Amino acid sequence: MSYPNSDGPVDTVADTVDDHAPVLVVKNLTTTFATPRGPLTAVDDVSFTLRRGTALGIVGESGSGKSVTARSVMRLLPKSNVTTTGEVSINGIDMMALGPKELRAMWGPEVAMVFQDPLGSLNPVMRIGDQVAEGLRIHHNVSRKEARAAALQLLRQVGIPSPQTRLDEYPHQLSGGMRQRVVIAIALSCGPKLLIADEPTTALDVTVQAQILDLLSDQQTERHMPLVLITHDLGVVAGRTQEVIVMYAGRIMERARTPVLFRDMKMPYTEALFRSIPKVEYPSHTRLAIIPGRPPTMVEPIRGCRFAPRCRYAQDRCLEEEPELTPAVDRDHVYRCFYPVGTPEGEQALEINRSNGRLTPEGELIGVS
Repeated sequence: MSYPNSDGPVDTVADTVDDHAPVLVVKNLTTTFATPRGPLTAVDDVSFTLRRGTALGIVGESGSGKSVTARSVMRLLPKSNVTTTGEVSINGIDMMALGPKELRAMWGPEVAMVFQDPLGSLNPVMRIGDQVAEGLRIHHNVSRKEARAAALQLLRQVGIPSPQTRLDEYPHQLSGGMRQRVVIAIALSCGPKLLIADEPTTALDVTVQAQILDLLSDQQTERHMPLVLITHDLGVVAGRTQEVIVMYAGRIMERARTPVLFRDMKMPYTEALFRSIPKVEYPSHTRLAIIPGRPPTMVEPIRGCRFAPRCRYAQDRCLEEEPELTPAVDRDHVYRCFYPVGTPEGEQALEINRSNGRLTPEGELIGVS
């Protein structure tokens, strides 16, 4: 990486990289927390890969295991009361085998994260310029002057207005949107080979959300950098990712290329998330669709499909057996369901549930709150 002055771009792309080699490989990742009520498996046998220059969306409700997956990949979870098994490698480096010193060397140059709470992620008593420059000084041993020049350019790249002034300000003096841009600048400062953005637009207004998401997409494209975008909103990943993973209760429920998922989703949970997205064509004050019920606590043993108690399609079999990930016609599209959306089996399941009083005539679930 070269270090910028105020006139030139930051060089963050290596000269010779195999675009076909996966940057991130996750195999059978399982993370379990020890709680007073017993072991809680927040991430359960999750596997996926991510190649250079591509963006992966991980979608699901709060508590589905999205953020714990990201922190498990980066090895950011507490050392006590947490057990993580499986394989995680970044550019061929086995993350699970690294000690604290080696992990600190990875965080920044190899993998970085944009956290969902920018105010909580920033040091309240440290100037913005020093926080952006800190990673460069630690990992690349540049002078204070060079690091400050790099910080100035990074603030410009992420669209901070009056960046020269912001260098000497503190986090509380910035708006929520500007703080999030600062967090992105910090994550990008060492030219990471992998960027993870965990709910990067939480608590921002709609206009600023779009600006932050566009900024991440632009930086990902410009740097040809793989991006993991974690969100609860399918609409966020629609035009910004190449592949989507839908998680529920620690499991991958569906995985597909983004256009395929939106055109031919199979998992009822994916359909439920999609139905809950506000639509532009809705009249004012239209009541939004909700997913009734709550996710399982993950402490008690789960029998059958994890989504079955909240599913419009569920049959007796769903309460007894957990479906395996099944490939669709597109082999890159897998889902975990016995009665997939848009299939004869799924339509028959809906009709059965209408006839037995489990659904309203409009197809809404009855008796789950």
